[in-house]
Amino acid sequence: MSVSGRRRLASAIVVALMAGCSTPPIVPGVPKVVSQQAIAPYESHTECLDLAPGDRLDYRFATSVPVAFNIHYREGRAYVMPITRDGVTSDAGIFAPRIVENYCLMWEAGANAALLDYRIVLRRVPP
Repeated sequence: MSVSGRRRLASAIVVALMAGCSTPPIVPGVPKVVSQQAIAPYESHTECLDLAPGDRLDYRFATSVPVAFNIHYREGRAYVMPITRDGVTSDAGIFAPRIVENYCLMWEAGANAALLDYRIVLRRVPP
């Protein structure tokens, strides 16, 4: 890889890390509502949180163009996707995890940029 290619890659990683840290945390019982989140062509937007059995994640979203949506977690070098939707402009549901993990909701645009509106509510089971 050329020096300029390595610089572009390093810049992209820094931007991705900064973007990942820019969203406020999800507070149990308090809806997180995001409107008009721009997703560039072939890019994605991700929202991650720790979940455990007994938790419930209420989610719903709508987009301006069809996107790929999934809820996933990492297991070693692999991604496990309990929920996947391709080419959708909206979806809603209640996700109930079976194991303790850091789960991510991810929306990925195709050739066209997308605008995303979503609402997430984390419901924890009382201890």
